Amino acid sequence: MEHSLERTYFVETVRADFPILNQEHHPGVPLVYLDNAASSQKPRQVIEAMDDYYRRYNANVHRGIHKLSEQATAAYEGARVKIRKFINAASKREIVYTRGTTESINLVAQTWGRANLKPGDVVLSTVMEHHSNIVPWQILAAEKGFTIKYIPLHEDGTLDMDAYTRLLDEGGVKLVTVMHVSNVLGTINPVADMARQAHAAGALILVDGAQSTPHMPVDVQALDADFFAFSGHKMLGPTGIGVLYGKRALLEAMPPWMGGGDMIASVRLEGSTWNELPYKFEAGTPSIAEAIGLGCAVDYLMNIGMETVHAHECAVTEYALERLAEVPDLTVYGPDVSQKGAVAAFTFAGIHPHDLAQMLDAEGIAVRAGHHCAMPLHHYLGLAASTRASFYLYNRLSEVDALVEALYKARKAFYR
Repeated sequence: MEHSLERTYFVETVRADFPILNQEHHPGVPLVYLDNAASSQKPRQVIEAMDDYYRRYNANVHRGIHKLSEQATAAYEGARVKIRKFINAASKREIVYTRGTTESINLVAQTWGRANLKPGDVVLSTVMEHHSNIVPWQILAAEKGFTIKYIPLHEDGTLDMDAYTRLLDEGGVKLVTVMHVSNVLGTINPVADMARQAHAAGALILVDGAQSTPHMPVDVQALDADFFAFSGHKMLGPTGIGVLYGKRALLEAMPPWMGGGDMIASVRLEGSTWNELPYKFEAGTPSIAEAIGLGCAVDYLMNIGMETVHAHECAVTEYALERLAEVPDLTVYGPDVSQKGAVAAFTFAGIHPHDLAQMLDAEGIAVRAGHHCAMPLHHYLGLAASTRASFYLYNRLSEVDALVEALYKARKAFYR
């Protein structure tokens, strides 16, 4: 089926940059990749940029005066500048490289949290969070004695903002930690409004941007986030690289997390002093090629334009929700497209999500099945697991048709 969106967006031009998409998943069966919330595919530009580093100027950064080291340092730090512009941070010193969103959140927990949270304090989160924004706080709470409270959801999968206000009014909240976009429900949370209320209550806010940064314009200053975390591999970049944005005054006041090379200003047997931002939080040899790859991914996304990316994904998601609604015995979770990211998690009555994902795989369709690192949310919804299709800038509307056709085939196989 031909769709006008694919002509206007030039989706085939975009797809030509992704070698992995132009292959058969099984003999005679083309790949339909709908697992982008787990990890995106990489364009040849990113792959080539990393390969170029290893082929032409592989060297450590910040530590050499020879040409290769200087070239590597320029590329590594140049990527930091690109990332700063991409999320509109005030300074490149507010951009800390990490291994991903999980490490970014753990960094905040183990530095700011360990230094500032105590018995009687409250960390306020939501029931929809990824495990990486629950478990670090649970570990620290067991040690420090503070309390974690969770904002409930409405039936449509949106946050109960009245409950949020009440929880803030109860007092004691020192940190609000919330995902920008749910990796299961797709819910786009009103984090700018949440930040305003948190700050009025004397609390900071940490935003998990793993599912928003790849898909829509992000402006950390407009959101007024105190901390903002995201991963490279979900936004066309490589694994093993991520970012923690933090307001400069907060980062300056926070102690370092790991000790070692590059994070120090001086070392004596009697004690050490710390490097300036952001290097205070970047101990040891960094992921140089990965940072360069992430910088190239940012270039790729900015060349298209995040408004354009978001508009394409909204159209694909809207079409997917319409088509999925046609399938009998299938339930989609989360809000309507006006409040939803490029995610459609669903269950099929009588078919376990893992069995369904396996049947879809046989048709060349790669989706995710399980709890998606959101077990508390699935328990809250009364589910053991769900199947999730997630979309990105290279997905065709015709791939949604292929998904729906495969779902009908699975239904026929199970209900015959």
